[in-house]
Amino acid sequence: MRFDPGSLKYDDKGLIPAIAQDEGGAVLMMAWMNAEAVAKTLETGRVTYWSRSRQSFWIKGETSGHVQELIDMRVDCDSDCLLMIVRQEGPACHTNRRSCFYTAIRDGEEVELMAPMV
Repeated sequence: MRFDPGSLKYDDKGLIPAIAQDEGGAVLMMAWMNAEAVAKTLETGRVTYWSRSRQSFWIKGETSGHVQELIDMRVDCDSDCLLMIVRQEGPACHTNRRSCFYTAIRDGEEVELMAPMV
């Protein structure tokens, strides 16, 4: 059966959360996609997101060189969230860290788990 990006459950703005995870299982980032971004990602193998602030597509790594190559796209059980298994070149976070999830809350305090990549 051929996959139809329109079959996913998008929010009222036509968006679906997309989590990027590397091949080793580390969660790198979360961003938003619309049906066209999902289709572009599947067509090109380059992960394409929808920027809510700019109201435009952005291909991960297009300006930074920190490309996400799609290995596998997975749909959750409710069809309302995507998991992108990616080959990440360089940092995934705009703060120059490998992951956007670099802060933990421990004993009520924020703890930075990783420094920016050099």
